[in-house]
Amino acid sequence: MQSIINAAAPHLLELLGLAITGVIGWAAAAARRKWGIDIEASHREALHWALYTAAQLAIKHELTGKAAVDLVLEYARRSVPDAIGNLKPSAEVLTDLARAKLEEVAAEKVKGATGDAVDRLADALRRAAGV
Repeated sequence: MQSIINAAAPHLLELLGLAITGVIGWAAAAARRKWGIDIEASHREALHWALYTAAQLAIKHELTGKAAVDLVLEYARRSVPDAIGNLKPSAEVLTDLARAKLEEVAAEKVKGATGDAVDRLADALRRAAGV
């Protein structure tokens, strides 16, 4: 019996080594997937915030059309080059994102202006009613 155990021991150690290597490989792949996704999400968020900030700047300066899109794209390239480098969006995708952010900011501005007008009207009505 001892001779069988002595003969099998090196092979069992090899099998144990293979199993441990497999578990380590699986854990490394799982960690790479998890943290890779987290890093991609942070790059995506940084890119969207840069585009949004630039769109606010373009609207503030009353830029429209190509001038507004160019400002948004240049700002994003300067402020989050790592995000753009890691995500590798095409020029067409970046342009579409810039236009979408400009439309979003313009819609917020219109909504905000409408809200201000309603507030001013309500204040005027209260004053007229003596409230």
